[in-house]
Amino acid sequence: MPDSTVRIGLVLPDVMGTYGDGGNALILRQRLRMRGYDAEIVEITLNDPVPESLDVYTLGGAEDSAQRLATRHLAKYPGLQKAAERGAPVLAICAAIQVLGNWYETSSGERVDGVSMLDVTTSPQATRSIGEVITAPRMDGLTQPLTGFENHRGGTTLGSDARGLARVTHGVGNGVGDGLEGVVQGSVIGTYMHGPALARNPELADLLLKRALGVDELAPLDLPEVEQLRRERLRL
Repeated sequence: MPDSTVRIGLVLPDVMGTYGDGGNALILRQRLRMRGYDAEIVEITLNDPVPESLDVYTLGGAEDSAQRLATRHLAKYPGLQKAAERGAPVLAICAAIQVLGNWYETSSGERVDGVSMLDVTTSPQATRSIGEVITAPRMDGLTQPLTGFENHRGGTTLGSDARGLARVTHGVGNGVGDGLEGVVQGSVIGTYMHGPALARNPELADLLLKRALGVDELAPLDLPEVEQLRRERLRL
C-alpha cells in the first residue's frame, strides 16, 4: 500500500456538474478505500487554480454558458494540461470532451476555442441524442461492454491524433455517423456516458485507478449490486 493519500481531482463541479457526474470521483474514492488505500477528493472550483500534482482527474457535463466559463478557467490555469502531459489519468464526460477539444460550436452557432488536450471538434447536430447507450470498448485494458445514459446535442469528430473509446452497439455515441463513442488520447479518456459512468462501468473505474497508482492489477471487489445494475442496463 502507498504511504501517501491518493488525491482525486474533481474539476469545476460548480460549472461542470450538471448531470451528477461528480459521482465519478466518489466511485473512485470508494473503490480505493475498499481496497485499503487512503483517498480524498480535491474539489477545484472557479475560485481555484488547477493543481498539476493530483493523481487522477474527473470532469463532468455542462451547458453552453458553463462550458465557456470552464474553458477560460482551464486556459488560464493549465494544471490539468500539465498533469495529462506527465501521464495522470483524466476522465472527461460529455461537455468536458468539447472543452478539452480544439473547438466547439454552441447552440447559437458561436465557435469557441477549447484547450486542445483532445484532437476533436464538436458542432450541434439536428437532433439531441437522449437515451441508453451500450458500446464495445476498443482500448487496451477494457473487455466488458460499456453502458451509460447519453444526453447531448453536440456531434464530436475525431482528428488524427485521437481514437474512439468504443464502438456503439445501442444508441448514438459521438453523433457524427462513424459508429464511435467517446475518445482516447494520451492519458485522457472521454465519453458521453452519464450514469455516473464509473458506477455503471467498474472495469473503466479500475483502469483509471491502476493508471493513477502505477500498478498492473488491483484486488477484485465483490459487489453483487453493481453486477445487478449492469445486468439491468445491458438488458435492452
